[in-house]
Amino acid sequence: MKKMKSIVIIIAGLLTMNVAFAQKMTERTVEVGGAPMYPSRNIVENAVNSKDHTTLVAAVQAAGLVETLQGAGPFTVFAPTNAAFNMLPQGTVEALVKPENKGKLTGILTYHVVAGKLDTKALDEKIKNGGELMTVAGGKLWVMKKNGSYWLKDENGGTAMITVKNVYQSNGVIHVIDHVVLPK
Repeated sequence: MKKMKSIVIIIAGLLTMNVAFAQKMTERTVEVGGAPMYPSRNIVENAVNSKDHTTLVAAVQAAGLVETLQGAGPFTVFAPTNAAFNMLPQGTVEALVKPENKGKLTGILTYHVVAGKLDTKALDEKIKNGGELMTVAGGKLWVMKKNGSYWLKDENGGTAMITVKNVYQSNGVIHVIDHVVLPK
């Protein structure tokens, strides 16, 4: 009986490994922060695996936006890297994640989110019509293309380059950016 139980456990383990392997083989992934991003997973499920987005993930958690970004969407997220957050004045991130600044943090994070699934093909269409994007926060961003690269401009004139584009998710798309964009 023990031998039969061991065989069943081994078979179950092999089947689990095969399913994981099959998922990796059938899904077209993009690597972000050293981790594959699976199109069958949602924004949060993928973002937590990127070593380049630990600050963003912590901020999303502090703002209480995890459930929202796990929702059906679709959402387009312009995801600043840890290096982008590090470019902010010293102490900014630490201050924003404090409970008393939750509203301000939420406003900044939702300024990085646009309703809909805007991959670069959709961004190209937006560019043809002036490039204006309305963020979930209610502010505006502008997308433009320079020398083959996509750029965002915020309401203050700050810019961010899209460094990794078209990271498809089950509930939208992520574009990695090299600076934090800020609302007015």
